[in-house]
Amino acid sequence: MGCELGKLAASERAGNGRAVDGGAPPPSDPRLPLTAKQKYSMMASWKGIARAMEPTGICMFVKLFEEHSDLLNMFEKFRELKTKEEQAGSMELAEHANNVMQTLDEGIKGLDDLDTFFDFLNQVGASHRKIPGFKVEYFWRIEKPFLEAVEATLGDRYTPNVEGIYKITIKFIIETLIKGYEKNGTPPA
Repeated sequence: MGCELGKLAASERAGNGRAVDGGAPPPSDPRLPLTAKQKYSMMASWKGIARAMEPTGICMFVKLFEEHSDLLNMFEKFRELKTKEEQAGSMELAEHANNVMQTLDEGIKGLDDLDTFFDFLNQVGASHRKIPGFKVEYFWRIEKPFLEAVEATLGDRYTPNVEGIYKITIKFIIETLIKGYEKNGTPPA
């Protein structure tokens, strides 16, 4: 066992490309659009979001409906909530926001195993075919509210570097949801 460890250490010292950014390994999967250092930063900062999942999700949906009020009509359980205050205080919206944040949490945790990541988010994307009136472009509407909600939750920990990492990550998630939506199931009539 020590022999294998010695070989690994020697190969890293030899500069075989395995060590990046001060010793962090390169991403194990070339499909991931983040460097190893960016992925580490993403996972570390996501812990702050995970501790405030529901309020972050509520904030995200309030911002979504503020910018895209037409989407409110897609939600039978809380479409009558027209003001930010009503939305922020709604148990139904909180439940849905928490479910969406749990999905994002699963996706982000899945960055360590991209096969699982793709399978999971493809299924979630495909499940949106069952929503009457849902259009694939609606996935993109969550990008800006998500980033704003993350910024509100992280506060001064939301640096320009962290923002860049979250932008890459949410785009990667949305693109994967869209692929699942488009390839799984037949288009609605």
